[in-house]
Amino acid sequence: MDTLVQQLINGLILGSIYALIALGYTMVYGILGLINFAHGEIVMIGAMITITCLNILVGHGVHLPGLVLVAISLLMAIPACALLGYTVERVAYRPLRNAPRLAPLITAIGVSIVLQNLAMIIWGRQYVAFPAVLPGAPHEFLGASITSLQILIIVLAAAIMGGLMLLVNRTKLGRAMRATAQSPQVAQLMGVNVNHVISMTFILGSCLGATAGVMVSANYGQAHAYMGFLLGLKAFSAAVLGGIGNLGGAVIGGLLLGIIESLGAGYISDFTGGFLGSQYQDVFAFMVLILVLVFRPSGLMGERVAERP
Repeated sequence: MDTLVQQLINGLILGSIYALIALGYTMVYGILGLINFAHGEIVMIGAMITITCLNILVGHGVHLPGLVLVAISLLMAIPACALLGYTVERVAYRPLRNAPRLAPLITAIGVSIVLQNLAMIIWGRQYVAFPAVLPGAPHEFLGASITSLQILIIVLAAAIMGGLMLLVNRTKLGRAMRATAQSPQVAQLMGVNVNHVISMTFILGSCLGATAGVMVSANYGQAHAYMGFLLGLKAFSAAVLGGIGNLGGAVIGGLLLGIIESLGAGYISDFTGGFLGSQYQDVFAFMVLILVLVFRPSGLMGERVAERP
């Protein structure tokens, strides 16, 4: 029982991070029908900028609570990532908006590689440690252990996801996003600035990605230039698992993927005597993804839409 609770907690933490990143993928796909494979690298750059700002603040002897220092650093990283997301959309994707679908897909992969190499030039190939400024004392819950940082990750992720749902469903920008997702041409005829809506979608997704990058680097205590690739791939899988283009599906897919990974790593490791363990947790997640796509290609919450001739 203790193992089950611990793995569920671990999965909830991991799934909350996946869900935040998956929302960036699903918003862009819902409006443009484009998979922004550079999104994982924006997550990584958000983590790297935050760590750099933290090191500067700590190095200059700024005496503030650790949580405040992280918040200040994150507030510096979010605008940088938002600007990066806007630039990527404006320079790499907008000129190819009416091109064949393969062209923006290849461009997205190219942008991902460029950002990854740019990060290696700036921060190097080595792992970068997250400064130990946050409390790490564990708390006991039903026989399992969870730290204050992990509780904060879950609560903050839930608050951000709830805020995004309100923005999409209750605000003028959200209505414009939903209208553009249904039909960009009709939305433009109704007075919606489609280019502005698309840019705002990339900016919002980049802000979510930067926050998720800080969460994962703080939780594991490190970051590196390659971290965005696997994180982005798993978050994309979570979006597909829940139903790509569906915000609620992205959240559910992220949480499910995190729980599946944790349960697979915990229980299958015990069953095989450690032969299959945490190093194979990615396999468990992608196996479930394959099964879902075989039996329900539209994802768990995706809608089957008939192709028009």
